[in-house]
Amino acid sequence: MKKIHHAVAAAALAALLPVAAQAEGHYVPGVEGIQAASAPPPGMYYLGYLVNYDINSFRAPGSSDNLPGHNRGTVTALANRFVWMTGTKLLGADYGMEAIVPVMRTSLTINAAGVSDSRSGLGDIYVGPLVLGWHGAQWDAVAAAGIWLDNASTSHPASAGKGFKSTMLTGGATYYFDTAKTVSASGLMRFERNGKNDAGFRHGNQISLEWGVAKNFGTVQAGVVGYSQWQVSDDSGVGASRDRSSRHAIGAELVYPILSAGVFLKGALYKEVRAEAGTGAYPKGTLARFTLVKAF
Repeated sequence: MKKIHHAVAAAALAALLPVAAQAEGHYVPGVEGIQAASAPPPGMYYLGYLVNYDINSFRAPGSSDNLPGHNRGTVTALANRFVWMTGTKLLGADYGMEAIVPVMRTSLTINAAGVSDSRSGLGDIYVGPLVLGWHGAQWDAVAAAGIWLDNASTSHPASAGKGFKSTMLTGGATYYFDTAKTVSASGLMRFERNGKNDAGFRHGNQISLEWGVAKNFGTVQAGVVGYSQWQVSDDSGVGASRDRSSRHAIGAELVYPILSAGVFLKGALYKEVRAEAGTGAYPKGTLARFTLVKAF
């Protein structure tokens, strides 16, 4: 009987892994940091986020303890973000729209669930018809809304898709401590309401908070950054529990502008200092991010 229970638990865990390899929601924290809540002026922009998430352990469902055995993973993604700030005013803000098209490579080795899989492919696409950016003498603020689609594959544990749609709402602010704007603090919060997958399972809603405190050193910016992510409602459906996941990370970021080319280069490294699993297995690791911002 004990062997049967272990087999059922492993099967249930494996079924949850495709959506747990990079937390439960679509949004990956750590892609924004310094001045995260400052929208650009009117124009067309491309932002390429190259992210490598090195998973060094998986938390067991409902705890902050690691799964037994050798369990590792790597998620490498290039998120292609396109932003158009139209020049139109709405509610006193600059109005814009955006889209995110991620391409991903995921490798998972999770002996606790009998999983060893690597896949590459197009991830779920984000469409954001509403971006609002306000600008004051020593502050910026942003609000946005959009939908994560469920276009990507979910056929294997390392597939890029989540298998459900999500609505995402964004809000945040940046404050500059001097009129020259050489010292700043920023916070950006995103709320995701997750939909049901084909099996009728729905992950609880999720809040992500990214923050950064920075100082200019000539044209270069450097600062301390971090993120936290919390599940704020219970999962529902077959196999759901009342356990909720969370994670917290801290790191550093460097920003280097190439003004003659209209380009900003950003690099950041984060270490997750705490992670707790909800219904399914939950990753904990380090995240490295390189961002290219190009204004057209």
